[in-house]
Amino acid sequence: MWRIISVFGIIVCSFVVIVFRLFYWQIIRSDALRLQASSQYTDTLTLPAQRGKIQSFDTSPLVMNVPAYLVYAHPREITDQNNFIQLAAPILSVDATTISAQLARKDLYWVPLARKVDSDKVDVIKNLHLTGIGFEPESKRYYPEATLAAQLLGFVGHDQSGQDKGYFGLEGYYDRELRGKDGFVQRERDAMGAPILIGLTQRVEPENGRTLNLWIDKTIQQIAEKRLSEGISRYQAKEGSVVIMDPETGGILAMASNPSYDPANYSVFDKSLYKNPIVAGSYEPGSTFKVFIMSAAINEHRVTSKTTMDETGPLTIGDYVIRTWNNQYHGTQTMTEVIQHSSNVGMVFVQRKLGKDALLKYIHAFGFGTPTGVDLEEESSPDVRSDNQWGEIDLATASFGQGTAVTPLQMVRAVSVIANGGWLVEPHVVRSIVDSHGRVIQNPVKRISRILSNSTTDIMTEMMVNAVDNGEAKWAKPPGYRIAGKTGTAQIPVAGHYDENKTIASFIGFAPADHPQFAMLVTLREPSTSPWGSETAAPLFFSIAKDILIYKGIPPAIN
Repeated sequence: MWRIISVFGIIVCSFVVIVFRLFYWQIIRSDALRLQASSQYTDTLTLPAQRGKIQSFDTSPLVMNVPAYLVYAHPREITDQNNFIQLAAPILSVDATTISAQLARKDLYWVPLARKVDSDKVDVIKNLHLTGIGFEPESKRYYPEATLAAQLLGFVGHDQSGQDKGYFGLEGYYDRELRGKDGFVQRERDAMGAPILIGLTQRVEPENGRTLNLWIDKTIQQIAEKRLSEGISRYQAKEGSVVIMDPETGGILAMASNPSYDPANYSVFDKSLYKNPIVAGSYEPGSTFKVFIMSAAINEHRVTSKTTMDETGPLTIGDYVIRTWNNQYHGTQTMTEVIQHSSNVGMVFVQRKLGKDALLKYIHAFGFGTPTGVDLEEESSPDVRSDNQWGEIDLATASFGQGTAVTPLQMVRAVSVIANGGWLVEPHVVRSIVDSHGRVIQNPVKRISRILSNSTTDIMTEMMVNAVDNGEAKWAKPPGYRIAGKTGTAQIPVAGHYDENKTIASFIGFAPADHPQFAMLVTLREPSTSPWGSETAAPLFFSIAKDILIYKGIPPAIN
């Protein structure tokens, strides 16, 4: 009896094993086996999707595509490979050994030789009447405005498999939307690798990528880049940046950095230029930061524009001595005059009135220490020290923008709070996305939180207008316009101390002051003609602002 049971058990176990094995091959591994079998009797050629365009606010193309070709060969149809290689290699700019290796693959009906080949080169090859060569239309990236907004746009390179991939800027952030979906041509072949004329041929057309419509105004971008280049040359600065934002919507109207690179030939430039310093770089803001601390104190009713303090000399805090930027002291000053004279001592007075908890609350509320959420790939955010790590000297120096690192984009977003009536908005470069079927997807304006009251922003605006009209940079202001702004000069920390000979000069503000059309930050790193923002960054800011106001048709007031 036990023998019968044993045999029956063996039969049952064998049956179960066979069932599970069939399930594994027919269900779990079916897709992989189907692809493997298909590869043995079919050839597949990828049809690349056309990458989406990138357009400025007026729909002018900043990045577009031009016709190009995928050049491929039919190895079995080539009778004289040496002649084929000698003629095709120099035209395609492909190494002869690479083409030879491709042609040696007799198991494939077609092999790719080169991608993104210009039409004029294809015409030359066609005139050679080579047998066994074919062409499939595709496209390549073209920049009609050359290097304009290069670090904002990014570039298109190749991933590990040789496929197009966006890197940095918009090309990197929106790579999935821009790339589209490739198509393919699949054709049956016989055991010898030759195509079966009556066999199954399948062609799936590619789905082109989506188009990005930007907030970027091409004219304002051109103004910013031209003036920035002139300013760097005039003030002999190592580098500089300009970022301009619509304070109401958060739309980025222009973003320029110098030095930059050519996205069409990015590989010949130093890789350090690929990242956009406006979102990926950081600096200490200096006196431009004072407007945020002052507005916080006004908003908390700790001071008013007419509150006075005595500025009689330097202020000692522990082992540190805080002086005014020019070692001049003005005696009794109102808060308006503290901003006008850019008094460090006066700002410590404000900081003490505000208190530690409120000061740190507003630093976080203005968005410092966290990314802005801008739609650019490489954004970073300098950390703000933990609340329990702030000492008395840290609070004091923070009141005039020292010891706290920010990005330029964080700064222009923060000053937009004053310009737009108190709201922190999320900055965006892309206004809308259009898919391959023409459907439009809007990128909504995003208000994050209200930070300041309307009365506070009105008071702060007037204080900044007064700083422009009566401050150190009043000589550079374009006549007839009400512009709100603040200069900044920050020493650069080097090896644990500040280098007095190396500064970042800056100017931040918005215009027109009563109905702001734009907020802007200008920075210059290590200007040689003068270290002061009032003598370098301020006149550069005013020259850009005047050009924008004229472009927007805003005339100066008649005095």
